[in-house]
Amino acid sequence: MRPACGSTSAWASWRRDACAGTSTARMESSTSRCWRSSPRTGDACAGHFWRSSSMSDARRVAIHQPAYLPWLGYFDRIARVDRFVFLDTVQFEKNSFINRNRIKTPQGAQWLTVPVLGRGHLASTLRETRIDESRDWRRDHLKAVAMNYRRAPRFAERYAQLEQLYAERQDNLAELCWRQLGFWLDELGIETPLVRASELDVDSRKSQLVLDICLALGADSYLSGALGRDYLDEAAFAERGIDVHYQAFTPPTYPQLWGAFVPGLGVLDWWMNSGDSRSEFRELT
Repeated sequence: MRPACGSTSAWASWRRDACAGTSTARMESSTSRCWRSSPRTGDACAGHFWRSSSMSDARRVAIHQPAYLPWLGYFDRIARVDRFVFLDTVQFEKNSFINRNRIKTPQGAQWLTVPVLGRGHLASTLRETRIDESRDWRRDHLKAVAMNYRRAPRFAERYAQLEQLYAERQDNLAELCWRQLGFWLDELGIETPLVRASELDVDSRKSQLVLDICLALGADSYLSGALGRDYLDEAAFAERGIDVHYQAFTPPTYPQLWGAFVPGLGVLDWWMNSGDSRSEFRELT
């Protein structure tokens, strides 16, 4: 019999590791973990642990750049690991999801973009990238949400939460994404501990950077996004005893406003259209 969620007693459970073709069952001992068995065909794992912040080990790690209003796949990967590394040390990328994402309108998907200072920003790391406050982009984003989600089932309550969140001022793009990430993790009930890459003593690039972060955290497994296949040196990870797995996330279909379903929007669209966001996120993953 599995222990109840939140139990602090040690326990062990057999788990079939469906990641990256590995099919051997293994024994895992842990404290403060809650097993949720919700297999989905093609997923990186047949189930996952919902972790408390008291977990001290970092056996499975995921790493990703900051993102504004990330899509659900971003949170799915965070929920499946023991540590998530907020990669704030890499260069800003123009026209990426770092400072923008999409919501749904009667005319289709619409971008919400956080403006950044143009001069020299492409040579800056994310923690050095400054937000352009010459325009009131926070007001514009809130206005767009109000116009397009007023008919959402819990609009009044959730819009008030957004107003409070956007009342906070961060002039740095990474800090904005960091603060908002904490908000979204709370709303989705994800307790995976976070680490800023800037707090780690690593100074490398691409595949070596990922490997060095995993080594710094004592990881034995790395959960990559699907695009990691294009650049990760899996042999180098294997030499250091670290397994590499790839996320396989299929965006779920859920009730939306404004006609035909549009997949892959930012988390705000799903959140505005959901009921109990914590329990419904568990059902999705």
